[in-house]
Amino acid sequence: MTAFPDLGRFDALYPEVPGIVQHTLADHPMFGLDALAELAARLDPATVEYNRGDLPTGVDPDAIPGNGLSIADTIRGIEANGSWMVLKFVERDPAYGALLKATLDELLPVVTPRTGAMHQLEAFIFLSSPNSVTPLHFDPEHNILLQLLGRKTMTVFPQTDEEIAPGDAHERFYQGFAHRNLPWRDDYAPRGTPFALNPGDGMYVPVMAPHWVQNGPGVSISFSVTWRSDWTYAVADAHALNAMLRKTGLNPARPARYPEQNRAKALAWRAMRRVGVRP
Repeated sequence: MTAFPDLGRFDALYPEVPGIVQHTLADHPMFGLDALAELAARLDPATVEYNRGDLPTGVDPDAIPGNGLSIADTIRGIEANGSWMVLKFVERDPAYGALLKATLDELLPVVTPRTGAMHQLEAFIFLSSPNSVTPLHFDPEHNILLQLLGRKTMTVFPQTDEEIAPGDAHERFYQGFAHRNLPWRDDYAPRGTPFALNPGDGMYVPVMAPHWVQNGPGVSISFSVTWRSDWTYAVADAHALNAMLRKTGLNPARPARYPEQNRAKALAWRAMRRVGVRP
């Protein structure tokens, strides 16, 4: 089965334009609630994150309240228990790993010539109760969120907006000093572009583009397929070099977006790392 029947749409977006592509996984039996409860039981509990879903758009990750339920009860009662859940790294399960690889292999003719080989293929399954919110955040991977059940709206902000996600916020994230969640201000709202997602829609999100998600009136299930690329590794290394330069009192330029490759900064950082330098 072909997951992406119209590769031309993805070709028009990748890697820097957010937008919707079509997919064929909405009715796949591996994404029913019972199948997902069985998957969660096979996963390391540390890779299952869940909490209450009635969150504001911006929230301190250390202040997110739990829902008081077990993993299995959260999944099977997701329609009524007011929760948000993510099953992380589901590619570690052989069946879901095979599905992820087959899905992403279809994108190779577009991805490889532009950003290099696909690396670190990972998948995440999101389950949300009606009206749940995923707060504003960014992600370091290329990401397509495949909507399987229910409706949601993802609002995406420009990845170059220095006020919403300044360069030093990226640097702290790549050093492991900061969470991917970002603070929210109401005056940010007009800068975002909302995308309505229904089953069969997939939302491509560029690397580190800030976004938040509002679930619709029913249960939502989404399958997020992600990968790193040669280009994203160069961006991460350039941010690491900038963090070190900033400590010396300099104000380095933010790493450039695609099609620039950030090779000089990336190579410089990799050479310094080999001799033991840390940001």
